[in-house]
Amino acid sequence: MSSAFDTKIAVVLRDDLAGWQALNVTAFLVSGITAATPELVGEPYADADGTAYLPMLGQPVMVFAGHAAVVRAAHGRALGRGLRIAVFTADLFATGNDADNRAAVAKVGRDDLDLVGIAVHGPRNAVDKIVKGARMHP
Repeated sequence: MSSAFDTKIAVVLRDDLAGWQALNVTAFLVSGITAATPELVGEPYADADGTAYLPMLGQPVMVFAGHAAVVRAAHGRALGRGLRIAVFTADLFATGNDADNRAAVAKVGRDDLDLVGIAVHGPRNAVDKIVKGARMHP
């Protein structure tokens, strides 16, 4: 199947997350991609009655899963390719606001982050290599 997009948005989640955690982490991570690349947002929606709805990302978000080592490897490959990524660590499940989230990440070195998920946007071929080893999320 060919795609009309030269870029890809991918989320890689640890495969041991509870359902609510996977959904929450995905939402947070995709918000990071959206904030960093607002040009990915499409036009607002409207139904046949003229009710206005918010715009959404204009391309699909692919969600993958894998063991902790797969998430860590994807993190390293994305950074190695110079792509900006969003991260979600296990510590963020215990925080309640953005300031505490940032502080929780800031207190841990890159190689010691307890990653539960990452999101990346970049050229399709690069993102495909970054998510290698992960499988589509069920």
